[in-house]
Amino acid sequence: MPPRVLILTASVGEGHDHPTRMLAAQIRAERPDAEVVSQDCLAVMGRPVAIFSEGASRIIFFHFDWIWDLAFWLLARVAPVRGVTQRALTRVGGTGLLRLVREQAPDVVVSTYPLSTEVLGRLRRAGRLTVPLCAAVTDLAALEYWVTPGADVHLVTHPESLGEVRRIAGPEAPVHVVHGFSDPAFLKPRDAREARAALALPPAGKIVLVSGGGWGVGRLARAIETALEVPQVELVVGLCGRNDALRESLNRRFFPGGRVRLEGFTEAMPDWLAAGDVLVHSTAGLTVLEAVIRGCPVISFGWGRGHIGPNNAAFRRFGLAEVAETRGELLAALERALAGRRPPDLDYARRPSAASVVLAQAGDDPRRGQPDGRDGHERE
Repeated sequence: MPPRVLILTASVGEGHDHPTRMLAAQIRAERPDAEVVSQDCLAVMGRPVAIFSEGASRIIFFHFDWIWDLAFWLLARVAPVRGVTQRALTRVGGTGLLRLVREQAPDVVVSTYPLSTEVLGRLRRAGRLTVPLCAAVTDLAALEYWVTPGADVHLVTHPESLGEVRRIAGPEAPVHVVHGFSDPAFLKPRDAREARAALALPPAGKIVLVSGGGWGVGRLARAIETALEVPQVELVVGLCGRNDALRESLNRRFFPGGRVRLEGFTEAMPDWLAAGDVLVHSTAGLTVLEAVIRGCPVISFGWGRGHIGPNNAAFRRFGLAEVAETRGELLAALERALAGRRPPDLDYARRPSAASVVLAQAGDDPRRGQPDGRDGHERE
């Protein structure tokens, strides 16, 4: 029978919805007869979880971001508080998730959202979830909720995350470093000149990309102003995500048409990151990985709250991105980055696909998704 896959996401920015769409498409490409169902987990985990994740988080991000620091420290780093919240989250959200699994009757469940991963992992360990669980990990660090000992396998996007994953899930936890949560265009190199032509960008001169993720979080205006101070910068592109209010505000401030161009949500990130000479980004996640794949230098700037702080520390530790906290640090980092691009990460395309690992867990082919020496399963 065709395998049936249930993928759980959460419409909280693009950090979970985008990987879900990409994974679903990859599964269908590898196994066209597979039945793939994508579901927003917040719709079934209960009103308190949905209110916090969708409404309260947005308000905190934009207006009271210091609360996010406090909440992350308490919920992720203080063991007694973490234990209580884990149990409470499972009690509140577990019933709805189990009901959804019974209704959909999948052969395997994939979670791309940390809160659903946390609950399902506890249910799996307790024997209440009876189908395999794949935990998708698309951040580099601060993985306390992304990783669970209850998952049958973890699918990670950064080989640098392996140590933290096994610290949380256990030293023998199956972990695969995969591709499949980003646009498949990242599997092939892209010529910068062709990318610029496709995006109607200047063929010459330095281009700085400024991004605040799907929600347009962070000090984008400050980043754009700083980039404009660099004489060799031909164009600054503000990627505003789905934040229309931010785009309108920046439009009034910078009068696009000269050295500033503003874009809303885009599916053309493979081309933007091939065309740009540096990315200034505020929210970590897959965008940083995608820039590394393209060889586009990354500067983390503009937010740094909550889980972004540990990610920034990991960026520094592993040399994946520079981190700037002040305007002066950003200006210096831009000048260093514009001195030359990095080489593209060609190893990314040689990883196993996330779909192959998921389908193996579904019983589609016991040989697929097994460690082969290239997937990071044996690398630390």
